[in-house]
Amino acid sequence: MTYEQIKNLRETEFKRLCGVKPQLFKEMVDLLKQELPKSRKRGGQPKLSTEDQLLITLEYWREYRTYFHIAQSWGVHESTVCRIVHRVEDQLSKSRKFSLPGKKALSSSNREWSAVIVDVGESPIERPKKNKDVITVEKRKDILSSLK
Repeated sequence: MTYEQIKNLRETEFKRLCGVKPQLFKEMVDLLKQELPKSRKRGGQPKLSTEDQLLITLEYWREYRTYFHIAQSWGVHESTVCRIVHRVEDQLSKSRKFSLPGKKALSSSNREWSAVIVDVGESPIERPKKNKDVITVEKRKDILSSLK
């Protein structure tokens, strides 16, 4: 499903499909349009628009589909999908506008964390009882039948 097909969806439907609001999507596209031509050194025109490349990346992040499945949906090779996802991820993370906060920022927040720890190490497990007599009788039957 290309960007041309989904650009007229309502905001809630667009967010359900892509995982981001249309305004944030447009900000990402603007950033990518500024940065991608600088990073492109050789080759022809891309088959997919910048919007479609961002949609592929969001689809990869949101749906956890493999490159192969996304490539089949978009009609490109899976190595192309891999290059697109990596290029878009790199450009978005370099901008610092769309990067996630670091480990220190998350740990220094004023949130109170609560956890419940359950010790289940000594919970009994039902297992069938071993009956030595039955096993011995079965072994003897096998031995006797093989001697005949």
